[in-house]
Amino acid sequence: MLIVFILFGMVVGAVVGSFIGLVLIRLPDGRPMVMDRSSCDTCDKELQPIELVPVLSWVIQGGKCRECGSAIDRWQLGAELGGALIGGVSVWLSWFPVWAMMLGWQLLLLAMLDLRHMWLPRQLSALLGASGALFALVMGYWANDPMVLVQSMVGGVFGFTALWMLGQGYLMWRGQEGLGGGDPPLMGAIGLWLGPLGVIHTLLVASLGGLAVAAVLWRAGREIRPDTMLPLGTLLALAAWPVFLWQGV
Repeated sequence: MLIVFILFGMVVGAVVGSFIGLVLIRLPDGRPMVMDRSSCDTCDKELQPIELVPVLSWVIQGGKCRECGSAIDRWQLGAELGGALIGGVSVWLSWFPVWAMMLGWQLLLLAMLDLRHMWLPRQLSALLGASGALFALVMGYWANDPMVLVQSMVGGVFGFTALWMLGQGYLMWRGQEGLGGGDPPLMGAIGLWLGPLGVIHTLLVASLGGLAVAAVLWRAGREIRPDTMLPLGTLLALAAWPVFLWQGV
């Protein structure tokens, strides 16, 4: 029975991932995402329902538009696969899979936006933070423990302050910006979900991930300097979701 629910979670996740891919492509250009029809980004041909099946349509069409033959953005496929993975793993490992999915899908969008565009929209971080506060409120009510909400608030303040102070320290030391303006709000939003201990774990995992990325780039022949830019938001988002699962929720 569990495998059925996992597969269902993956299907739902792929559908959500398809929307995430749409937002990833259209949001930076200021294009409408809900009311506008789905179309090829190259020839503007309106897509038929058979061409909108997550993952399968991409595979069947060989990653190309049926009309003009242009390549379909691989980021779209990545978003669909990522969404499916989050859906399946949430059902498999989390006691509260709906909340795990909600967090995972939001983090996926933010991670991909930062990786592709080096951009973390404040509105999306605010939405992540609001859903984290709602999660803490519901969990605190369910457990009849007001400290759950208190820990969430402390985590939000701690997460934002920690990265903001780090950015200010780097600015004073190097005389230039070391963090993007969207990183502290993202960390604050993550703190609302994970609490202060989760913030510490997320920063630790993200730091280790950053070192691993730097090592791979160095091995590939890229010069690594103190001012080499890495998508910190992506590292934070990728670290936060496993920490959430590890915390037992």
